[in-house]
Amino acid sequence: MRHLLARAGAALLLSLIATGLVPAGPAAAQAPPLQLRIEGAEFAPLPTALMPFAAGDGLAAVAAEIDQVLEADLERSGLFGLISPAAFIEASLPFDTVPTYANWRAIDAQALVTGRVMRAADGRVQVQFRIFDTVAETELAGLQLLADQEARRRLAHKVADQVYTALTGEGGYFDSRIAFVDETGPKGSRRKRIALMDQDGANVRYLTGADGLVLTPRISPDSRRVLYISYDRGQPEIWMQEIATGARERLGNFPGMSFAPRFSPAGTEVALSLSLEGNTDLYVLTLGGRQLRRLTRHPGIDTAPSFSPDGNRIVFESDRGGSQQLYVMSSIGGPAQRISFGQGSYGTPVWSPRGDLIAFTKIQGGRFNIGVMRADGSEERLLAAGFLVEGPSFSPNGRVIAFMQESPGQNGAPRLMSIDVSGRNLRPVPTPNAASDPAWSALLP
Repeated sequence: MRHLLARAGAALLLSLIATGLVPAGPAAAQAPPLQLRIEGAEFAPLPTALMPFAAGDGLAAVAAEIDQVLEADLERSGLFGLISPAAFIEASLPFDTVPTYANWRAIDAQALVTGRVMRAADGRVQVQFRIFDTVAETELAGLQLLADQEARRRLAHKVADQVYTALTGEGGYFDSRIAFVDETGPKGSRRKRIALMDQDGANVRYLTGADGLVLTPRISPDSRRVLYISYDRGQPEIWMQEIATGARERLGNFPGMSFAPRFSPAGTEVALSLSLEGNTDLYVLTLGGRQLRRLTRHPGIDTAPSFSPDGNRIVFESDRGGSQQLYVMSSIGGPAQRISFGQGSYGTPVWSPRGDLIAFTKIQGGRFNIGVMRADGSEERLLAAGFLVEGPSFSPNGRVIAFMQESPGQNGAPRLMSIDVSGRNLRPVPTPNAASDPAWSALLP
């Protein structure tokens, strides 16, 4: 059994199940362990069987919803080919029983997930689940989760994260949220408000009213606060709002325009752009004490800063070289190094949580693109293109990018899309209305 650390969060608990079960049969010693390769041109989704979770008394609807959310998460990732339950040879499988691996290999299921939903002694919902490698005939993980019944969707997302991790070796991203700008009304006079939802589009809530003009939400690393730009007072200003309480405050009383805010990885600072005396430069504002530190001094327009995951560097866009390009500099200031050298202009850079890639918007020949490159500017790849695509944001594990895509014409409207960093699995992200400016949170605590 694979040993995973227990984690406790808000009304959620993950722990090991001591099943005491061991692999059976000679194939367990002969077959190599399951390994899903998710790079390269020959990638194919991993054939995976999800056994419907057994339900304790009064929990059939809860188990069915967990099944549905788990299946949707894994299918949406594009990494797993889910096998229809109609093909299962073992139509039922007691949770404490070792599966007959040959029956699952016969339907080409290389991975199997089983589970059950019960009522814990304290009244909470308890989900136990097991993940099997049917080729090597071994159990990869056996785990359990506890939560209040109202958090059952989060339970399912956490199960999906653990299945994803066991089968790919990478961290999951399903138990996370996306902030965005919800847009209603005719093109050219749309009402905009900051909204927040689960990464799959569920549980939408609005953080601001529809009377003002707001842009570019950014979620703090602890998922408790959101930054955004507001035009309520005429010019763009940065506001910070507590997600739980709605309490908000304006960051700084700057004489010029302020925009493009983004939290540092520790959540203690905010990088931003200020336009003072006709010049736009980068600054860092400490949240404790509100001390403002200037990073750049250049006649060009420096904006859209994004910290590296270790907080030591910042990538930003600037026209200091004559066209809009990407630059990297130390987060404490100093010289900046240009990293984009392709045809066209580059903007809206964002550093991957893994630190390996920088995503960006590229405009070339009147066409917009979403792309990625290494932090030194090498290995540039364009992932998606369209009439207007922009504003990439990485999932918590750096595997998926959300962005905005707008259709042309008077009736054109923006919507959110997602794509794997490999360039596969382009999909719409469901929202109740037109939507723009996505910002993906970290995994929820």
